[in-house]
Amino acid sequence: MATPDPETDETRATAEVVARRSYGRLVASLARRWGDLTRAEDALADAFERALRTWPDTGLPDQPEAWLLKTAHRRLIDGARQSGVRAHAEPELQRLLEEVSERADPDALPDDRLGLMLACAHPDLDPALHTPLMLQAVLGLDAARIGAAFLVSPAAMGQRLSRGKARLRERGARFEQPGKDELAGRITPVLNAIYAAYGTGWDEIGASESRVRGLADEALYLSRLLTELTPDIAEVWGLYALIAHCESRTPARRDSEGRFIPLSDQDTALWRETTIQNAETALRRALKLAPPGRYALEASIQSVHAERRFTGETNWLAAAALYDGLVSHTPSLGALTARACAHGEAFGADRALEALAALSDQAGAYQPFWAAQAHWLAQAGRGDEAAGAYERAMALSTDPAVRQYLFERAQAL
Repeated sequence: MATPDPETDETRATAEVVARRSYGRLVASLARRWGDLTRAEDALADAFERALRTWPDTGLPDQPEAWLLKTAHRRLIDGARQSGVRAHAEPELQRLLEEVSERADPDALPDDRLGLMLACAHPDLDPALHTPLMLQAVLGLDAARIGAAFLVSPAAMGQRLSRGKARLRERGARFEQPGKDELAGRITPVLNAIYAAYGTGWDEIGASESRVRGLADEALYLSRLLTELTPDIAEVWGLYALIAHCESRTPARRDSEGRFIPLSDQDTALWRETTIQNAETALRRALKLAPPGRYALEASIQSVHAERRFTGETNWLAAAALYDGLVSHTPSLGALTARACAHGEAFGADRALEALAALSDQAGAYQPFWAAQAHWLAQAGRGDEAAGAYERAMALSTDPAVRQYLFERAQAL
């Protein structure tokens, strides 16, 4: 067995730290200058590879990010020359190389990550590609990791990402930050993509924990990054508040043996108080900037739940009223199902079942609907009907722990 090389290990560790901290910023800078996301990613990957080969011998540079940026630009310039660049463009390439040498320090460059995120949410792209592109371009996740999160094979996800980047190139996508007025109208697809990364529509019953956890940290990072890049947009703060509130409860969602624990039964002492405080601060910022939109409303609902840590009770009247506002803004099946449950808690099982009955035609294979239906039928004393709904909910559950929880509820009828 080969003896571990401490210098190689240190080099790899440094490269990993740089990749996590600076990858998106470096790719964004390269993409803005060269107008091609694929070439920017390839050049930066080549720079990282060269770093792993050369740094153990030459020693770590004083500014690793600057070394990577300069090396990536050289790769792109060499590629342009080898592709038969026209003679009159050669002086421009030389000027660019000199400029890069002078300004290679990323701290001296504008932060282009917002422009990169907006490009990944380009209106000419299939919306289903917005999130995967953003995860790869901004965070450097590979197709295998992204595919696993979205239940797609690595090969299929790789093909989708390649087609999306080619589409951006064909459309001449700009990787620059728009003006303030233009930004407000373009930010929503970015917010939606980040929320989709966290788990489209957070459902306390029926969400696949493994899938939600798969990209939870990345989504939280991106939402926090947006608050730094666009601090004057209310919904940016609303999204961060929403994700932070949900993340604060992660330690309480499973017991020591891995059994699923619904929100109503969670030990609030396990909720992360610092994360709750961060969420509340962000929510207050959102509400000061503008009337609540979708994400601020959802964060406000999560804030009501968070109060139980301090008061021991949930204000279901407030939750029901907030859900009324949310469905008037975003009448998704998930929001309507959750609204029915909030009304049930506030006004009784009959109110919940009435609201759920109005959704039955569109419920189909939506597991949270059937879990909610089973719960409220049981609360209303309609055991036989509840058993059937529990069976349907179990069949639609992808998480074994959730299936076991529903099975135990059905057995208790």
